[in-house]
Amino acid sequence: MTDSKKSYYAVIPANIRYDESLPPNAKLLYGEITALCNAEGYCWASNRYFADLYNVSPITISRWINLLVSRGYITSQIIYKEGTNQIDNRYIQICYDPINKNVNTPINKIIKDNNTSFNNTLNNTSEYVSKSDKPTRTRFIPPSLEEVRAYCEERNKGVIAEKWYDHYSAVGWKVGRNPMKDWKAAVRTWEQNGTGQAQPTQQKSQSEYDRFMSGLAEFVKESE
Repeated sequence: MTDSKKSYYAVIPANIRYDESLPPNAKLLYGEITALCNAEGYCWASNRYFADLYNVSPITISRWINLLVSRGYITSQIIYKEGTNQIDNRYIQICYDPINKNVNTPINKIIKDNNTSFNNTLNNTSEYVSKSDKPTRTRFIPPSLEEVRAYCEERNKGVIAEKWYDHYSAVGWKVGRNPMKDWKAAVRTWEQNGTGQAQPTQQKSQSEYDRFMSGLAEFVKESE
């Protein structure tokens, strides 16, 4: 990862700096992603790489990335090894539309004046994405257990990530008879239906207690 530490220019636009829904370190993570995107037009760094960089857990990094995705600041595309749930590659790209809508030209001017290599990357984006190795965005890609766990922890609605993951893995990632299109929506459905949630320990019912006491009384009577 030594190449990823080149002195590329990092940009954190105003709409992200002042977004109160983002923790401060998630904003720094966005800046790091923009710097890494300067090299190839996308960021390929793993959660472990960012975790070591910020001295946090990979789960925390996954939560920050999910927040940035949910806010529309980045896209995250995961490619799995064929026939498995093992991650092969992950591609993170910056969403420039929110920047263009909410920030005036000074940000673009700073990029132009201070980072020629970044501009060259942007100018060549159309050529790069036309290559055959560009990840497709039309096919549903199942999430990893780590992603599901991070999303369930973020929402904190009681869904057990392992149960959810095992269920949909077993049914071939289908919702009813239809192929799954949005796994996060499926998690929210479980939340609404109370499916796959931890159940409180149930105490013995009154009838069970009465049967126990009745049997005990008979035992004592026979022993007399």
